[in-house]
Amino acid sequence: MKRTYQPNNRKKAKKHGFFARIKGKVLNSRRAKKRKKLCA
Repeated sequence: MKRTYQPNNRKKAKKHGFFARIKGKVLNSRRAKKRKKLCA
């Protein structure tokens, strides 16, 4: 039986990575607040 979580780095990065965040509004709002660290 296969386990439920099959980690895949590329899939993960595409959903939650830096470039995925650029497309959303999260990074812009964090830049506006002058955050030192933009991404985790």
